[in-house]
Amino acid sequence: MKEKSKRSETIRFWSLTPEECLTRLDSDRFGLSEEEAENRLNRFGSNRLSSKKESSVLSLFFSQFKSPIVLLLFFAAGLSIIVHDSTDAMIILGIVFVSGVLGFWQERGAMNAVSKLLAMVQVRVTVFRSGSRIDIPLEEVVPGDVLSLSAGDIIPADCLLLESKDLFVNEATLTGETFAEEKFTETLREDVPLSKRTNSLWMGTHVVSGEAKALVVQTGKYTEFGKISERLKLRPMETEFETGVRRFGFFLLHVTLLLVIAIFVINVFLDKPVLESFLFSLALAVGLTPQLLPAIISINLSHGAKQMAEKKVIVKRLAAIENFGNMNIICSDKTGTLTEGTVKLRSALDIYGNENENVALHAFLNASFETGFVNAIDQSIRTDLNFDLSGYEKQDEIPYDFLRKRLTILVSHEDGHRMITKGALTNVLDVCSSAQTENGSVVAIETVRDSIHRKYEELGVQGYRILGLAIKEIGSKSKIDKLEESNMIFLGLLSFFDPPKKNVEKTVADLKNLGVSLKVITGDNRFVAASLCSKIGFSNPKLLCGPDLENMSNEALIQQVGGVDVFAEVEPNSKERIILALKQAGNVVGYIGDGINDVSALHSSDVGISVEQAVDVAKNAADLVLLEKDLGVLVDGVKEGRITFANTLKYVFMATSANFGNMFSMAGVSLFLPFLPLLPKQILLTNFLTDFPEMTIATDRVDEEMIASPKRWDIAAIRKFMIVFGMVSSFFDYLTFAVLHWILQVNPEQFRTGWFLESVVSASLIVLVIRTRNAFYKSKPGRALFATTLAVVAVTFVLPFSPIAETFGLVPLPPMFLGILVGIVAIYVSAAEIVKRVFYRKVQI
Repeated sequence: MKEKSKRSETIRFWSLTPEECLTRLDSDRFGLSEEEAENRLNRFGSNRLSSKKESSVLSLFFSQFKSPIVLLLFFAAGLSIIVHDSTDAMIILGIVFVSGVLGFWQERGAMNAVSKLLAMVQVRVTVFRSGSRIDIPLEEVVPGDVLSLSAGDIIPADCLLLESKDLFVNEATLTGETFAEEKFTETLREDVPLSKRTNSLWMGTHVVSGEAKALVVQTGKYTEFGKISERLKLRPMETEFETGVRRFGFFLLHVTLLLVIAIFVINVFLDKPVLESFLFSLALAVGLTPQLLPAIISINLSHGAKQMAEKKVIVKRLAAIENFGNMNIICSDKTGTLTEGTVKLRSALDIYGNENENVALHAFLNASFETGFVNAIDQSIRTDLNFDLSGYEKQDEIPYDFLRKRLTILVSHEDGHRMITKGALTNVLDVCSSAQTENGSVVAIETVRDSIHRKYEELGVQGYRILGLAIKEIGSKSKIDKLEESNMIFLGLLSFFDPPKKNVEKTVADLKNLGVSLKVITGDNRFVAASLCSKIGFSNPKLLCGPDLENMSNEALIQQVGGVDVFAEVEPNSKERIILALKQAGNVVGYIGDGINDVSALHSSDVGISVEQAVDVAKNAADLVLLEKDLGVLVDGVKEGRITFANTLKYVFMATSANFGNMFSMAGVSLFLPFLPLLPKQILLTNFLTDFPEMTIATDRVDEEMIASPKRWDIAAIRKFMIVFGMVSSFFDYLTFAVLHWILQVNPEQFRTGWFLESVVSASLIVLVIRTRNAFYKSKPGRALFATTLAVVAVTFVLPFSPIAETFGLVPLPPMFLGILVGIVAIYVSAAEIVKRVFYRKVQI
């Protein structure tokens, strides 16, 4: 009750002064102590949108038995214990239980592996604890914490501003507003709407520019975003593969229900025991249903995530692995991904293109006093230049943002106060009315604008990135705002060089060979972008520049976007538009970005990719995080994604071929035999044994042609595969039935034993055929799959001769019978190999 009252007291915190809010939360501007923070974490819980804890071991175990068919089987087995044969019922329950334990063991291992990987790229926030700044996991933020925020930071909770400086926050996730909102420390009325609460920060938003200290008031599901999440039960958007799995599951469910109901009704109509017919029908349903599919997908994805982690790619959302493998376009910025990312200052030039000491000094002043987010350009200026700044003192700062594209510093010196502005050349020229010549005189900007642009283009063609520099004397003012950025004096140009990475040309070629096209999206000018692309393997790259993009309709963009190699001079908001156009043109699109202005594009892409060094908001939005900012890492990651996709499809093919064929055949034969072709416990044992090879699919080898190009989920092709290979399986099942019943004229026990042997051995060996598109003897399977398959075959042949044979209703067969069954299986495997070759020639999957 105390926690609830504490939360209710601060529910309208925007109408309180900072001191009032601090008092109500028993906190102060120095932050909480470590001990108090730990107590609050225990009281209020983790800072998560959902209050539900991660799946416990117990809930994961019981989830293995939540299938309606399995629950019905438990019920029927219980009924059988009461009125019929308790031994058979206990065996059925035992097989289902052991199958569940097997699935639980595999899924638990997968879940633990993924948790460890996610911990490697955990988003952390900076808080004050007892006056000291420390970084803590986002989930450990508690009410009363005092946050330190700067550009690129995620806002982890609902907060009241304590201090702010030129703070702009992107609240699009909450309010839908595209442009960043400026925030101030002020006290508002209680009835102010959420979008007008300029003294408040909201969970799920992020800082675009500026810096602040803020008091955490609400966390987790008590935040505004948490309330929306609770009402709408927000879930991540379903991936293409997840949609395919769901549709495939519904398809099999419909087929299973129709078949099982029909078999049960007909068996009862033929005067067979009702309870035995019911158990037989349910056992068939278990055999028909790919109940291992969720476990197999989890195991495959977690194994893929572990393999990708070894290649320095951390998977945050497992379902994205499939999209990663299917991706046929990757969009990337150039800085740090295609280039070394170690920017070097080449020259500080006056308006005529000559080296100038005064330009260099003012660039050094601007970069040295800048306190916004860390960037390579300012680091290079501070590293490559060296001036004595003892006569200068910083007074104020207007941080860089993506609308102005400028950074302004106010410094004091012996002659007064001077503004120094550095930024994109066009944006700096826009606020200049004059320019300084090499001898210090000032001329109107219009008289030299053309020559400045010519120098800009000349350097751009050589691959240099150019910034502009301007100054303004403002007398004795010690505070400035954005309105002061006008009537400035243009000083000169700063040129920077960021060379291409050594192996980037090979990487681009490798991606192309994998069927993945690289498209460069950059804010840099067309000359720099074209120069770089010519150095990394693009021959005559097609460019689309920002101004042309802005004038293009969405329909026209969709038509042209596929043929464009480089998008230059692109505004941040246009990145998302490019991604959406590529997707609407039928592509699976990946986007790699690490900055504040990349967030919307990361969200919009099929696969959002960031890097470990990215700003928090970009890393949080990504599906995958690269431990190295290198496209070469992506090449290995794409291969692993395709291996995971291929191995997942292998299970789908197995579940829809031999297993489905066997169960379908059994259902049909039961209508003509005076006895059940297999007892329910034998059906479940068949299903249990054939599960073992399929559980090792995640470690299987994958043929090169399955990795060479993107593969998409195709439910129609899978349906064709099921029909074709199910018919082949059924043909040999019926052949076995005919040989056993009419030629060998065996008794019911021998019939069941013979069919049990044929079903398990054929279903196990056919895995080796289906797993590859090549001849099965030319494609080497993984060790675990091969060893498990041979072990299951051996166990199956030994079972009828073992002490537990009678328990399962199995009897020893004469050597001649066994030889005939082996011959049928050998012919079946050969026929399946021939059918497979014909099928893949006609159907593309």
